[in-house]
Amino acid sequence: QVQLVESGGGLVQAGGSLRLSCAASGQIISSWAVGWFRQAPGKEREFVGYIRWIGESGYIADPMRGRFSITKDNAKNSVYLQMNSLKPEDTAVYYCAADFNPPFYHDGGGYRYWGQGTQVTVSS
Repeated sequence: QVQLVESGGGLVQAGGSLRLSCAASGQIISSWAVGWFRQAPGKEREFVGYIRWIGESGYIADPMRGRFSITKDNAKNSVYLQMNSLKPEDTAVYYCAADFNPPFYHDGGGYRYWGQGTQVTVSS
């Protein structure tokens, strides 16, 4: 069983930065992947990016590329989402998700384990 806990959300002004953390407990093996997703009120869940536990660098979806980045600390069983140059449209609940080799990283349906989410609010 795997548990994920996100933290680091909050209220920030446009142009500011936040770093979200996703701490995993339980059995995480090297072939696992961790994805980040977000959901704004009234909108569908949106893929933000992913990183493989054994990989060196993360992948960020096109709309956020250049502003967001994903890193990990295997020793701490944690994955981080660094968000810079935040915009009001980045306001959403951000979730991390994990599973063994999801068939499609951008598809949230491929992840069995989800955190509770952390709210990010960007004011204009």
